[in-house]
Amino acid sequence: MGKVLAVCISEKRGTEKKQIPAGDFKENWGIAEDAHAGRWHRQVSLLSAGKIEEFNKLGAQVDYGEFGENLVVEGIDFSALPVGARLRCNQVVLEITQIGKECHSHCNIYNRMGDCIMPREGVFAAVISGGRIAPGDNMEIIPYEGKRPFQAAVITLSDKGFRGERVDKSGPAIEDRLKKEGYEIIERLLLPDDEEALKSQLIRLCDQRQPDLILTTGGTGFSQRDITPEATMAVAHRNAPGIAEAIRAYSMKITSRAMLSRGVSVIRGRTLIINLPGSLKAVEESMDSFLNVIPHGIELLREEAHDCGEKGKN
Repeated sequence: MGKVLAVCISEKRGTEKKQIPAGDFKENWGIAEDAHAGRWHRQVSLLSAGKIEEFNKLGAQVDYGEFGENLVVEGIDFSALPVGARLRCNQVVLEITQIGKECHSHCNIYNRMGDCIMPREGVFAAVISGGRIAPGDNMEIIPYEGKRPFQAAVITLSDKGFRGERVDKSGPAIEDRLKKEGYEIIERLLLPDDEEALKSQLIRLCDQRQPDLILTTGGTGFSQRDITPEATMAVAHRNAPGIAEAIRAYSMKITSRAMLSRGVSVIRGRTLIINLPGSLKAVEESMDSFLNVIPHGIELLREEAHDCGEKGKN
């Protein structure tokens, strides 16, 4: 059980938030009058009071709201919770959608102290049910009702597509197929064939947004610009080679050129990353080979699966 110590808003993005007596939380929006509210995944930001206290012991003298957080709560370590965790305070229900935040430009606190805790300790949430929260109110972690839908991100690697010289068909096809299987698409990206750019996005997605699945398309061949497998392996925590092997084995029944695909399949944190080829036909064939099997793997990553030794399952 936690206790709310402060509710903060700002009228303009990029400015420090100011404490208010109470906040009106609107479903699928955020706090009324807050500049960061909207129909996106970062509607409300939260920070643990203990983390602020530890930082202030270094002489920071940071007041509530100055990190850009909407809610300061004692008694809950938000950064230790997974994406998908739910919190209740009065009638308000929040669902964590992102852990930490990439810092593109250093804030006044960082410039003064050489550090800022918000990028690694702050979390972001969507408002599932609205209501009012004021300092002194209690907050609790609650179980998710029902089964949380699988979430996925799709990344297309294409120099020509990134420059607008080619229309990407593989990415949308992947999205359509995943949606039919019940997946929620949380992000879609179109990147050039750039190893550092892909590594950066894979790390951000896996560590902050934590989707169950990331499918990449393109960049798996022999060309010097085909860097997708190298970038994927560079960010991996664990290898999961069986999926990539199954894709090639399945595709070899259709064309012997499938042996030229260098795609890999790996795990980072609790996210499964699978490289797919760039052509529309090859993407569809590849997904035929694994889409009905990986839900069990995802449930294992979520620690939701049971009876792994059941007949017919591996």
